[in-house]
Amino acid sequence: MELALVGLVAVPVLAGVVLLAVGRPAARVAAPVAIGVASVVLVLAALVAVGRPTVSSALIAGIDLGLAVDGLSAVMVLVVSAVTLAVVVFAAAEMDAGHRFFGLLLVFVGAMLLTVTATNLLTLLAAWEVMGAMSYALVAHRWQAQRPMESGALAFLVTRSADIGLYVAAGAALGGGVGTLALADLPQASGGWRDLLTAGLVVAALGKSAQLPFSFWLARAMDGPSPVSALLHSATMVAAGGYLLLRIEPLLAGSGWAGPLVAWVGAVTVVLLGLVALAQTDLKQLLAASTCSQIGFIVLAAGVGATAGGTLQLVAHAATKSLLFLVAGAWLTALGTKQLAPLRGAARRWPLVGAVFAVGVLSLAGLPPLSIFFGKDAVLAAAAATSPALYVAGLVGLLVSAAYAAAALVAVLGRAPADTGYDREQPGTQEIPLVARLPLVPLALGAAVLGAAAEPVRAALGSVGEPEPTLVEALVSGVLAAAVVLAVLVPARAGLLGAAVLPALPPIVGILTRVTLLRGWLGLERVALAGVAEPTMALARALSRFDERVVDGAVRAAAGGTRAAARLADLRLEGPLSRGLDGLGAAGRALGRLARRPQTGQLHQYYAQAAGALAVLALFLILVR
Repeated sequence: MELALVGLVAVPVLAGVVLLAVGRPAARVAAPVAIGVASVVLVLAALVAVGRPTVSSALIAGIDLGLAVDGLSAVMVLVVSAVTLAVVVFAAAEMDAGHRFFGLLLVFVGAMLLTVTATNLLTLLAAWEVMGAMSYALVAHRWQAQRPMESGALAFLVTRSADIGLYVAAGAALGGGVGTLALADLPQASGGWRDLLTAGLVVAALGKSAQLPFSFWLARAMDGPSPVSALLHSATMVAAGGYLLLRIEPLLAGSGWAGPLVAWVGAVTVVLLGLVALAQTDLKQLLAASTCSQIGFIVLAAGVGATAGGTLQLVAHAATKSLLFLVAGAWLTALGTKQLAPLRGAARRWPLVGAVFAVGVLSLAGLPPLSIFFGKDAVLAAAAATSPALYVAGLVGLLVSAAYAAAALVAVLGRAPADTGYDREQPGTQEIPLVARLPLVPLALGAAVLGAAAEPVRAALGSVGEPEPTLVEALVSGVLAAAVVLAVLVPARAGLLGAAVLPALPPIVGILTRVTLLRGWLGLERVALAGVAEPTMALARALSRFDERVVDGAVRAAAGGTRAAARLADLRLEGPLSRGLDGLGAAGRALGRLARRPQTGQLHQYYAQAAGALAVLALFLILVR
């Protein structure tokens, strides 16, 4: 079973690396290879979910490269693997994607599986980094165009900035006495180190899950291919932040301050990004903002200690949102647009696709008995037991969710407009291949019935004592969701008969679509640019000028002085020194010639010279005395 766990991570990573290394020759087989690998990964995920193996290998003194499958990670590996297979099949049918796309996708999936099975911060950090790098490459897959490249870079830089929190957390864990960096041991960190550790993990998780104030990167990530959006923003990258917070829930609860902070960040994101979703006229942007909002329920669950409820919401959201993104991608390929107004009538043109889309958006609305209804109710029950204010905020978020989900449904119903507006973003194929429709059906089934997994999820997690929704709470949330959906659908009846969609919606929806601040994602990108990026670049330019004018200037001045000294030495000193040395040489040669004269080879002359020398020495001694 340990081998299955190693293979779960290694198989997609190795297959992806091989596809990337082989290059163009692998383009024709890339899609079948990716489908085969995704199928193997799903089988391995089922095996490890049942067997719950643990693998540990010594890395450095006191720290192991640890992998393990427990209740939470068992749920996650199954969800990630199932969504991956659906996305890969869809991409093979819809995209002209070769070795590069599928290679990056498989490496990304391997990194995500490593993230959810990591047992310590070092393993988590390695997986987190690879996942971030692959997400940048996938969002910027169409790198020939400037916009995807810029969007990929922005998404990467925002999440990487938040990822610094993981490094801070690892350092604080070591400083606080958690020598093994094991996630289970993090609450044992001492004093202020634990607070610093908690803060680092919270920042990293909020950045990756696109919660406020980091949400805007998800809007730009929509410039990537639709299968990338379906994978990254349903069960993998964005969900990784929520997963991490659920994983460290004991640390959040033990800190005293982190739990309430995380809960309120999630609740505020649920409401504000729900309003942002309601204001969008682009289907992918609506789904992206709704992802932030729905992940907010998971973050709220982690903050109030509802691990089982948050996990159930994560599972339901993964099936629902991957379905909706794939449908949006299918319509974009077929009709050449993802704008809501031109998409009117798309559901009638392809009834099966329209039907599964309806299942997805009604689940997103929190309508009973669909999946997200059960996840939201579990989270709201825990919020009510913790704080009435949090519960009210959650209910407001539920109302907004129902409104934007119903608005999306209204937009694709009815008859096609006279001015279709097709092919404005890309040439449409006017068809959705049968193979591309295949993964939509099981995903729709998951969006419909995964709510029934509430008890198995609680059993898998061993959750004891978590508040469960009462009948009254379930009725309140279900009735409110249904009322909002009807309030949107009924006034839209004229739209279903052929009138424009947006004017037929309730006035508040039409107003929100014209609020620039909401359509522009609360201006978060501009705030980040003006408040962080531009000051940082200004500081960098100032430091660059200081380097050029002061540091480099001093170096250039020193070099100039050395050259001037060299020229001075060449002009003033070299000649006299050379002549002096020549004179010394001549004097030495003259003395040599004089020294050779007494060397005649005649013995009587040597005696005479010795006698003369002794006489001189005797005279010297007499005079000195």
